Amino acid sequence: MTHDPFKYAKLERERRFLVSPTELPGLGEEFVRFEDLYLTGTRLRLRIASEHPGGAVLYRLTQKLQQPEATTRRITTQYLSAPEHAVFAALPGARLVKRRHRVLDDGLDWGVDVFEGALAGLVLAEREFDSDDALRAAAPPSFAACEVTDDVAFTGGALATTPASETLARAQRLLERAPKSD
Repeated sequence: MTHDPFKYAKLERERRFLVSPTELPGLGEEFVRFEDLYLTGTRLRLRIASEHPGGAVLYRLTQKLQQPEATTRRITTQYLSAPEHAVFAALPGARLVKRRHRVLDDGLDWGVDVFEGALAGLVLAEREFDSDDALRAAAPPSFAACEVTDDVAFTGGALATTPASETLARAQRLLERAPKSD
C-alpha cells in the first residue's frame, strides 16, 4: 500500500504584485484583517482572520509547501476554535499583520494586502487561480507596479522574519525601477 502524504492538501496557484501606495485603487471600508504568527522552527502559520466591519472571526493553522514552480504551493489548513488557537499562540514565532481588501480589476478579483506595524507602507496584490492555464493567461492588475511572485522576500514567512527596514528598502528599489503608468 502506498501512502499519499498530500492526500488532504490542495494546490494553491498564486501570483503576487508590488503596488505603490500612491497608485492604490479605491479601497472600500470592508476588509479582512489577518493576524499571523509564523511558528519558529516549523513551516506552520497560525492565523486570525477577522472580517471588518463586525464580521466573522476564523482561526486557522496552515502549512504551505513550496513546489518547484514559484507560483504553486501545497496547502493544508486546519480550522481551530478560539481556545485551540490560544494554545498555539503561546508558541514562539514571528508576527505579521495586514488588511486584505478586495478589488475588481478587468473582471478579476484581487486581494490587496495593506500591511500594518513595522511594514506599514508595503502593499501587495495577489490572486489565486484554479488552473495553471488561468494563472499564465491573467494580466497583472492595472494598479500593479511589478510582479514579485518569484521573489521569496515577498512571501509571508519572509515578510514576518526579515527586518522590516530591509523589506521596505527592497520594495522601494523595485518601485523606483518599475515603469511609470501614464
